[in-house]
Amino acid sequence: MSTSDQLKMRAALLHAAGDFRIEEVAIPDPGRGDLLLKVETVGICGTDASEYSHGPIQFPLRRRHPVTGHLGPLIPGHEFSGRVEALGPDVEGFDHGDLVASAGSTACDSCEFCRVGRPSRCKRYWAVGLHRDGALAEYCTVPASACIAVAAQGLTPDAAVLAQPMSIAVHALGRGQVGGGEEVAVIGAGGIGAFVTYAAASAGCNVVSVDLDQDRLHIAAALGAGDTVLVGPDSELKDIEARVVFEITGTEAGLSAALAALGPGGRLVAVGFQKHRVGIDLANLTALEQEWVGTNGIDAAVDLPEAIRLLAARDVPWSDVAPVVLPLDHVESALRSMADGEKVPIKTLISPLAEHARPSQM
Repeated sequence: MSTSDQLKMRAALLHAAGDFRIEEVAIPDPGRGDLLLKVETVGICGTDASEYSHGPIQFPLRRRHPVTGHLGPLIPGHEFSGRVEALGPDVEGFDHGDLVASAGSTACDSCEFCRVGRPSRCKRYWAVGLHRDGALAEYCTVPASACIAVAAQGLTPDAAVLAQPMSIAVHALGRGQVGGGEEVAVIGAGGIGAFVTYAAASAGCNVVSVDLDQDRLHIAAALGAGDTVLVGPDSELKDIEARVVFEITGTEAGLSAALAALGPGGRLVAVGFQKHRVGIDLANLTALEQEWVGTNGIDAAVDLPEAIRLLAARDVPWSDVAPVVLPLDHVESALRSMADGEKVPIKTLISPLAEHARPSQM
């Protein structure tokens, strides 16, 4: 008799936009190449908030996912840490009880893009918590290839959950071909912007962080930004000329600020998703020999180990980025706050194990 025939777990399922339910569902069995994890901590982000407020966008709630086969209500949660509960067939290198961090995504390993080291462009690329049930539950399954045990690095479960967004930042730095000593501007100090700031500063870059919120800029400074710029909703960005500019916000104002900060011969790395088409001054792009680069996804084999190294290297806790851990029952209210634009921590963490809100343990 399989595990799923015997035991149930609590999970948060998104049925439709604005329709989140805490339900009792079967504990999943790990498939070939999978780990079954007892979930410790989960991060929720802007993608989750967008799916909750006006989805489905990526979640296969109404249309079957072509790779995972998922269709219908989905358990979100693509940023998470957990302890190994069971190993699926063909899995080696993990022991029961190992604390692991996860990139949460996988690719086919055989297509043209995978062969040249760009698995995030694979047509069979998919992620736990986006295209198949994720970690906003007591247990979840995840490809072992997307996980690394982190006991040797000394990370706590609450810190290990940050490995996925840090991997996004590491991937973005790679797309931006960032090297030490460069002038880097980061437009947007929340979410991924905080991790891009830290990763770039750790690489030896001179980083200026730009945001609308002074509190987030204080955190950016603690993460290594050498300069911070507070801007208003309608103010113009002046006196910045960066070699590489990361646009994190996905807003027209953020893109305008990024272009204003981009110096001759510079590279603009578009991280945030623009909601509308924008015009491009191609004459200026040509005259100044600038480059525009898009980035999306993770190469787990390359980005996750570096993300874990960066998280472990910080000599102070990450509680400034993620100060509190909420119980599973608070998922919907947390997502609603994010979707409504309320002031929230840079990272909102959830623990299916927690009965009450608690300070993060970093």
